[in-house]
Amino acid sequence: MKKTIVLLALILSAISFSQEQEIDSLNTDKNTKVASFEVIEHVPVYKGCDDSMSNIELKNCMANSIYKHIAKNFNTSISNGLGIPDGKVRINVIFKINREGNIVDVIGKAPHPVLEEEAIRVIKLLPKMDKPAYQRGNPVTVPYSLPIIFNVVNPKKVAKPRK
Repeated sequence: MKKTIVLLALILSAISFSQEQEIDSLNTDKNTKVASFEVIEHVPVYKGCDDSMSNIELKNCMANSIYKHIAKNFNTSISNGLGIPDGKVRINVIFKINREGNIVDVIGKAPHPVLEEEAIRVIKLLPKMDKPAYQRGNPVTVPYSLPIIFNVVNPKKVAKPRK
């Protein structure tokens, strides 16, 4: 049940938060060969996604695959005992998919360092992309950002019955 709630929250949030800002007016930085994920001509191909899909389908396949990976690997129980109140917790994660298709430069921002470390650990477990992103026929690095949102439910202390 907990994983279902996490997965649902992640998928819903992916629709509006899984893109990165533009780099420049051409959406490409010619010196470092970095392009915005939002306007990339050919997005990276996540393992298991069909590279004959349209760019929009590939973006959706990648987003869904990443969120499934997070739901499977993120240990939500680490929030227990951290003093985080019950409710939704948001962890923002930013990383790059380099010109070889590897996940690099992972950064996390969370309400507690332990949650940041867990988010970074899980993102670093993502598989190498089957194909990197391409812009104007050349492989490029693309930044990718996403939120990890889950509900914290601290264990309730059960009062001992009086004797």
